[in-house]
Amino acid sequence: MNLGKIPINKISLREVAYMLPINEVFETIQGEGIFTGVPAIFLRLQGCPIGCSWCDTKHTWNIDVANKIEINDVLAKKAESDKYTELDEAQILALFKTQQYQAKHVVITGGEPCMYDLNLLTSMLHDAGYSTQIETSGTFAVKTSLDTWVTVSPKVNMQGGYSVLTEALDRADEIKHPVAMQKHIDELDALLKQRTSEDECEVCLQPISQQARATELAMQTCIERNWRLSIQMHKYIGIE
Repeated sequence: MNLGKIPINKISLREVAYMLPINEVFETIQGEGIFTGVPAIFLRLQGCPIGCSWCDTKHTWNIDVANKIEINDVLAKKAESDKYTELDEAQILALFKTQQYQAKHVVITGGEPCMYDLNLLTSMLHDAGYSTQIETSGTFAVKTSLDTWVTVSPKVNMQGGYSVLTEALDRADEIKHPVAMQKHIDELDALLKQRTSEDECEVCLQPISQQARATELAMQTCIERNWRLSIQMHKYIGIE
């Protein structure tokens, strides 16, 4: 596949191409949070040091150059793997066009996408008519266009030892918090007190692993707090 090059014009934040490690690229329906039900292109980046015990994408954690493959092989994947490719921002945009994706909402996830500078990528996508969303643990500074919708799914006391940053919480348009028990609600309350921004932020509770007890707790808390429930719709209907 010849991805070619797309001219980069009027990018003020960073003008140097940046190679990003990509584990998956696919078109689907967003199944979580505020944008549930929206057609989306998912760009899944490789690499994450957080170490969430319930993570459903553990194959994205490690970056090993021995696992680097070509983009055509990434697109041909039939199962989860730690194989990845590297593309720069212009190549990613060209790939979307080559694949003839119809969705105009791009979800950048991982792994932990905020390990990388995504200013240029998100700016280029916006200039090309896409909206962008990033899904992050909140443990790294968010480096995206100001127009990017930032979903922080805060990870507290994970084995990697990273803390949730106040600057990430302040940048969040949406906090999507995984819950299994009351202590997770208490952790969220503490995080919300940590925010210094006066901008409103949507709050979604997401039951971990669709457990019945977790779902009941999340539902009841959402009713009491006027928050939203995020039930990972894609897992219920069997799509990626």
